[in-house]
Amino acid sequence: MLHAFAAVRKKALQCQGDISSQARGQRQMRLTERGAGERIQSMSVAPPARTTQGMNLRLSPDLQDRVLLGAITAEGIRVRAEAPAVWAAIERVAEVYRRRFAGKAPGEIAELQAARELYRRTGEDPTKLRPSSEALLRRVLRGESLYHVNALVDTCNLCSLEFLLPIGLYDLDQISGGVTARLGHPGEAYESLGKGRYAVEGRLALFDDRGPFGSPTNDSRRTAITEASRRCLMVIFAPARYPRDDLLAHLRTASDHLRNLVGAGGMETAVIGAPGPES
Repeated sequence: MLHAFAAVRKKALQCQGDISSQARGQRQMRLTERGAGERIQSMSVAPPARTTQGMNLRLSPDLQDRVLLGAITAEGIRVRAEAPAVWAAIERVAEVYRRRFAGKAPGEIAELQAARELYRRTGEDPTKLRPSSEALLRRVLRGESLYHVNALVDTCNLCSLEFLLPIGLYDLDQISGGVTARLGHPGEAYESLGKGRYAVEGRLALFDDRGPFGSPTNDSRRTAITEASRRCLMVIFAPARYPRDDLLAHLRTASDHLRNLVGAGGMETAVIGAPGPES
């Protein structure tokens, strides 16, 4: 893909500018949205999650120039069926988006372009298979509420809606060995949540010693969060040119939400991927 960048340098620079413009727009929108999250974050003054280089999550070499990951591991979580504070926060963010994006088609929304760029960089057509974050935004722009699953899953959806990036959420105790993000091989698939058997051949996915278990599109039944889950892994998927500082800010926000909404502790965060031009 580095050779592709050289061959289409002008287009790459334009894409980089689009993503940088999107990031600036998201920073401005976060100022507008402060009321949506500040009441949650003010509930706790605990120290921030620790940034670590030791997290057992790697990105395959062929994706280093295409993908950037933000990861959080958390312990001591309390997964409840009811999550009124999360639902209220989601609705506040949704109202901001309904005003901001009124009358716009998804293709006209700059903040969606980073997730679409991630899909294109990994061989997926985002107009045919939508990033999970875009699916959430489309739902709220139709005036519909997001599905209520449990406090942790709903918190993940809040983060994905805030950042407008796909996020995977997994029960860490159901993951075997280290985790690798790579493109799937022929025949590789997993039983997904609500979508049946999901084939990952040629698609970006996460793999452990037992095989694939998640992607930017959906999660697996094997590693699904339940009320019995006590540890989790959250992975934010972004294109390689996504501003690293913005991804670090997302990790801080997500850590605050996990701490305040599901009682998470022992958190560690990491950014996985080669430093890009915005780093």
